[in-house]
Amino acid sequence: MSYAMDGPQWFALRTRSRHEKAAAATLNTLGVRNYLPLRSEVRQWSDRKQAVSVPLFCGYLFVFLNPGRDSTLHMLRTPGVVGLVGNQIGPLAIPEQQIENIRIVLATGVGCYVQPTFEVGDRVRVTRGALVGVEGTLVRTKSGSHLLVSIEMIRQSIAVSVSPYDVELVSERLASASYN
Repeated sequence: MSYAMDGPQWFALRTRSRHEKAAAATLNTLGVRNYLPLRSEVRQWSDRKQAVSVPLFCGYLFVFLNPGRDSTLHMLRTPGVVGLVGNQIGPLAIPEQQIENIRIVLATGVGCYVQPTFEVGDRVRVTRGALVGVEGTLVRTKSGSHLLVSIEMIRQSIAVSVSPYDVELVSERLASASYN
């Protein structure tokens, strides 16, 4: 990701839970160009099933703006908006190609689901299978992804093969973690 400096760019806007659609509608009325990727999902009620559109990325929508010129104050005061995603220096821009890739995938209608991106060294928890609840550090070897389960006091670990689809992020990268 890069810092926004020159011209309008895409930024991620964090919203309150279940406020993505309302925030996007309000931003439209304010003239703020935005993109809320939606996917169709079948919901079951007691008397029927119905297809509904739900945000692809819960709690986020994307806005196209020039932070050097555009006033973000009115946008940040929009009901349901929490703030722009960034760091202590400011909001972080999203490359336009990444937004376009999401648009293309959704436009084709192929089945997709959200999968968090894990990096080597991330602290993860197993969510499926025989190891549900086990926490460790994600490592990669030539043979695939492994969960490194450690007894830190004695500085010993065991590694077990896991699928990235069966883990969730517990905390960001701890350290560079790879072994051979």
